[in-house]
Amino acid sequence: MMIKAIEARRSIRKYKSQEVEEEKITELLESARLAPSGSNTQPSHFIVVKSKENREKIAKVSHNQKWMLTAPVHIVCVADLQCRIKEGHISINELSPEEEVKQIIRDAAIAIEHIALQAVELGLGTCWVAWYTQEEFRPVLNIPEDKYVVCVLTVGYPDEAPNPRPRKSLKEIVHHEQW
Repeated sequence: MMIKAIEARRSIRKYKSQEVEEEKITELLESARLAPSGSNTQPSHFIVVKSKENREKIAKVSHNQKWMLTAPVHIVCVADLQCRIKEGHISINELSPEEEVKQIIRDAAIAIEHIALQAVELGLGTCWVAWYTQEEFRPVLNIPEDKYVVCVLTVGYPDEAPNPRPRKSLKEIVHHEQW
């Protein structure tokens, strides 16, 4: 049952040195490919990063989070702004107000969470990292200016088992008919 994967998912920040099999990486990416998106625009792109050199560069621009280097795979999740914004040149960063941009990022986030949940099913762990600026991150992997780096998912076999974090009750977060 999917609820079991949702309940089991944790943000993993310590990984075993064991490599992740190619077929498992492909399964993760396939789960993202199948994610829904508004008007079927499919804005998500993924850069699979395994080289130590590139993982080090990613960790460095992500506020030097050295724990990221324990993950043997980084999946850089990128939203293609051109899927909805066809006219003119657009470049966004964390402060951009455009409505279409928010929809594109939401669609990419659905695909990213598909990866995180599929990882649980495959015995893998992930952590969503988004502490960087677009201007610093894009040059690391030659990402064009009209793309938005939504997150880096660190991926690997967990070498920790964090306890669940407290969650609000349904009564605290669900409203019926209106606020």
